[in-house]
Amino acid sequence: MATAAHAGKSPSAQDESVWTEEELAAVRDRLNGEIEALRADIDRAESQIASGDITEGAGDDQADAGAKTYEREREIALTLNSRDLLAQTERAIARIDAGTYGVCESCHKPIGKERLQAFPRATLCVACKQREERR
Repeated sequence: MATAAHAGKSPSAQDESVWTEEELAAVRDRLNGEIEALRADIDRAESQIASGDITEGAGDDQADAGAKTYEREREIALTLNSRDLLAQTERAIARIDAGTYGVCESCHKPIGKERLQAFPRATLCVACKQREERR
């Protein structure tokens, strides 16, 4: 298993971007737990969406039909968001395996540990993310 380029080195006071093997293992465990939860959520939501009978709303007035359509579209949107989050989480694990976890994909500088601890799927450092959001 490949790990981040700096893994195995002990972090110094000046370089908080260095990840130890233990820290990477903890991040991987957290991400794997999130993957399991997301997959369970997606499976549950998809089965609810699929179980919605087309004839279920027969005889409903326009308001009832509209409310049911809204709820169904909302469930679909939430499921798509969960799928996107799942893909981001799987990509973070792939970056750990490739040894690129914690490296900004834009400027190739380290992403701060605090940022990755708060949002372990981050692919950009704070400066690059702010620049992206301003566009």
